[in-house]
Amino acid sequence: MKKTIFNNLYSEIFVFFIVCSFTLTLIVWILQAVNFLDIVSEDGHSLATYFKYSLLNIPKIFNKLLLLSFFLSLFYILNLYEDKNQLVIYWINGINKFEFLKKLLFLSIIFVFFSVLLSFYVVPFTQNKARSFIRTSNLDFFPSLIKPKKFIDTVENLTIFLDYKEKNSIKRILIKDSSNPENSQVILASEGKIINNPQNKFLILENGKIINYGTNENSVSFNFKETNFSLDKYKTKTTTSPKIQELKSTTIIKCLNQLNQDLDSNKIFDDINCNKSLLKNLIQEIYKRVYLPLYLPLLCIVTSFVILKSNYNFNFKSFKIKVFLLGIFLIIFSQISVNTVSINSFSGIVTLSIPLTLIILSMIYFRFKINNSN
Repeated sequence: MKKTIFNNLYSEIFVFFIVCSFTLTLIVWILQAVNFLDIVSEDGHSLATYFKYSLLNIPKIFNKLLLLSFFLSLFYILNLYEDKNQLVIYWINGINKFEFLKKLLFLSIIFVFFSVLLSFYVVPFTQNKARSFIRTSNLDFFPSLIKPKKFIDTVENLTIFLDYKEKNSIKRILIKDSSNPENSQVILASEGKIINNPQNKFLILENGKIINYGTNENSVSFNFKETNFSLDKYKTKTTTSPKIQELKSTTIIKCLNQLNQDLDSNKIFDDINCNKSLLKNLIQEIYKRVYLPLYLPLLCIVTSFVILKSNYNFNFKSFKIKVFLLGIFLIIFSQISVNTVSINSFSGIVTLSIPLTLIILSMIYFRFKINNSN
């Protein structure tokens, strides 16, 4: 009987968590997706590229909202059970409030493992994929990049300037091509056209000059009446090395171990140059992945405070509001406190001890209130 009623409780919490997290993630994703439109309007990528890139950011959003979704789910279900007097079923089956709390803590530990899985593996993987996806995708909307009276340098190794543009016709064009470091080019043309076919993308340039610069800084120039300048080989500028939040946890640990042995090290791990300038950010990132999931059991205990009182208490509603505000405060505090971690190992230990200490104190308070009510 006990197993059945707790399974029902777990399933209701889990279902509401799915609904809550999906709704919050969708709202934040839509708001962020508006910013991702820059990928189309400024970087020249297609709507399909934009959509795939934004989808790869969903795990990151979901993980950031996990604490809030878990807290709201637990708070809602426990209040629902209290309002409908469903908690009485647990008490008449010989389950005391402390045993009830331990069962909820078991559920929170499952969520801790889930959060760690997201933080350590899923989010870094999808973020790295999103960056690589943009870096390797083609410039589908290249005409949208080219704007008059503006230097366009969002394309890697290429700078374009033109004085006039009307549909696909352009005039007074300057192009600097640095894709070949041994032979860079500057192209000047009086007019031209933008050709944007599915098969290839290029500029038709007319009445101009090509200046080739060699490694010895000598230049060779020649005039042309008409020439084609292909755009197919160019990619938009994207960070070539992963950002800290995109790194595998094993890579961060390797880098930290290397810097611990030699602070002046400049070794490369998985395309990242591991040096002391990254030390603080690396420490903060690894602590963030370990630290934030620890707040899940704490939020579980704090939310369970609502079962210490019942609807028959005259101040129960105000008590519920206090519990809710305390939970929201802890979520905000968890996000702020992790950013205070410095390269000093003592600060990291203190930061990690905060949720653990609060868990112990909350358990003591919960036990104390139960003993006093008996």
